[in-house]
Amino acid sequence: MDSALASEGAVYLRQSVQTAAKLLVVGHFAVGKTTFVGSLSEIRPLRTEETMTQAGALVDDLAGIEGKSTTTVAMDFGRVTLSDSLVLYLFGAPGQQRFTRLWQDMTRGALGALVLADTRRLEQSFEVMGLLEEHGLPYAVAVNHFDGAPAHPEEEIREALDLLPETPLITCDARDRVSSTRALISLVEYLRDRQRTQPRTAQEPV
Repeated sequence: MDSALASEGAVYLRQSVQTAAKLLVVGHFAVGKTTFVGSLSEIRPLRTEETMTQAGALVDDLAGIEGKSTTTVAMDFGRVTLSDSLVLYLFGAPGQQRFTRLWQDMTRGALGALVLADTRRLEQSFEVMGLLEEHGLPYAVAVNHFDGAPAHPEEEIREALDLLPETPLITCDARDRVSSTRALISLVEYLRDRQRTQPRTAQEPV
């Protein structure tokens, strides 16, 4: 399936691009990572979706998502050009526990991660956030909107996920480019502010 933003003219990077940043899009199984990357990518997103088998249905929790027929088995990849000199590479990781080691490798070189969450299954986000913290990777949380999913005040969701006060928490609709863009901007701004406030080491230029 093609990205809505994909076009022949967007395939190649602008010659003026000087900086590329790697960001992860993570979350539990069937939380909308593939959809999120696809809604943002200016190129045709790379997807590694395979049809779910009966064997997979025995280990993947399909409660509330019985209509899901495919699953990511390696990663999703997309690109977003923010300016003439800066481009973001988005790596979406599979959410099932059996793929944990794969996306742990994907944390290498990443500046941060956007954690997608579902109010129907908030508890399934803990393992993902725990692994990011274990690897020292900063993250923001975006609650993805699903039709019929319960809505809760931000304070309740923040408390349920045990988020630090400074961790961004926003809502989004992964199907909508504008909404997904806002979520991504929230992460980028958080990473920028962290970089500005963190103390410099003796080796870093002033």
